[in-house]
Amino acid sequence: MRLSELFRAEDLIVGFQPADKWDAIKRLMDHLVARGRLPAHLRAGIEEAVCARERSMSTGMEQGIAIPHASVDGVEGVLAAMGIVGDGAGLAFDAIDGRPSRIVVLLVIPRAQKLLHIRTLADIARVLSKDSVRDQLVAAGDAQKAWDVLHEGDAARR
Repeated sequence: MRLSELFRAEDLIVGFQPADKWDAIKRLMDHLVARGRLPAHLRAGIEEAVCARERSMSTGMEQGIAIPHASVDGVEGVLAAMGIVGDGAGLAFDAIDGRPSRIVVLLVIPRAQKLLHIRTLADIARVLSKDSVRDQLVAAGDAQKAWDVLHEGDAARR
């Protein structure tokens, strides 16, 4: 899946400043509900599923990326939001490389679509594995500029 199709510019939060990884998940969930992407009545159950997944094993990856996610019932397609931490310190996300996260991608994937789940995670990792893409995302001044970076990153990997 192309990241420029997975995310709309409005799904990207530039200057993301959560207190910790739990607050990051909460804020990204709030953003999905506020944007009308996630029905409010499903929020609590889905947030709990994402947090349960995070408690079982951190989704803090390498290179400043975290991808909290869960497979759930009740959604038709993949829902995604991205928080881009703007300050130099980043966000502690218990990453496997011990470094703070600068890019936090929340994914909610229909439980019945296991292959889509794997492909989506792989596509995100492929685009965000590029130093230039990550650096440009963190430097983006607004959501449209960040979306443009994702679009260019998609094009470069094809």
